Amino acid sequence: MAYEKILTDLKNKKFSPLYFLAGDEPYFIDSISDYIEANALSEEEKAFNQTILYGKDLDVAAVINAAKRFPMMASHQVVIIKEAQNIKDIENLIFYTENPLNSTILVINYKYNTLDKRKKLYLSLQSKGVYFESKRLYEDKIPGWISSYLSEKDITIDPGSAMLLVEFLGNDLGRITNELDKLLITLPQGEKRINSTHIEKNVGISKDYNNFELNKALGQRNVLKANRIVNYFAKNQKDNPMVVTMSMLYNYFSKVMLYHFSKDKSRKTIVEALKINPFFVTDYEIAARNYNTARVYHIMGLLREYDLKSKGFGNVSTDNGELLRELVYKILH
Repeated sequence: MAYEKILTDLKNKKFSPLYFLAGDEPYFIDSISDYIEANALSEEEKAFNQTILYGKDLDVAAVINAAKRFPMMASHQVVIIKEAQNIKDIENLIFYTENPLNSTILVINYKYNTLDKRKKLYLSLQSKGVYFESKRLYEDKIPGWISSYLSEKDITIDPGSAMLLVEFLGNDLGRITNELDKLLITLPQGEKRINSTHIEKNVGISKDYNNFELNKALGQRNVLKANRIVNYFAKNQKDNPMVVTMSMLYNYFSKVMLYHFSKDKSRKTIVEALKINPFFVTDYEIAARNYNTARVYHIMGLLREYDLKSKGFGNVSTDNGELLRELVYKILH
């Protein structure tokens, strides 16, 4: 079942007797589990009817015993098992899932792991409860996710600012939501749109000197701006590690290459082929005009060469700041 559908059902008080929340993205698992913990029972009912247990202290028999208890002065009890990936022989839970109590809402948080879909427990959960597999989002999907998260709070964000957050925070949704919630608190009263100035002031990311702006400057062959950025990086290497910059440059020029090889240059096709927000299509059109296919091949070779040099191969004394200056000079010239 999809994350959005599960939350919609929960908000409509449509509870399943079983929730098995698996997968490698903890944010979605925590979000579902926390909502049930906060809302399935009233505050008065929670004292006797809500139980939170941890997998490292349990076996399957203890989980089943907790789930088989009946509620006291309430229609339901809630049993939440956190860190359930530490429970051995989880497949033995089949002895409960085949005939779950309708008066129990059992929530299993099975992070960083999944069930074998060929086995009986998975099949039983499909018919008797909810099995949700939480998958990490690819970075190209996260700006859209940020926009959706904020739109639920009646706030918007421009695509460039969303990309800036992704560059700085990666694909850790928990960390991203923490920073977004801080931004929401600090937004001036009545303001409904987050921009790069808010991010620079409250998250600590420079809106002018970052990898996103470096890619853009290189794509435009803006020599002055690109050199200003790499000089800033050279002076602030701790906050701008070369390994991250190299990864961003490789990803950027790989997409420029994909643009060249796309026979259909329509906006829709480019968005799908490059997996980018439509807002950024123009940036890649400009970069493709400035760097033909042969030039992009050459740049990809430079990126591999300087990545190795930054790791000490064929380089004894040149520091990363100077290596980045050399690389950017060769890309532009």
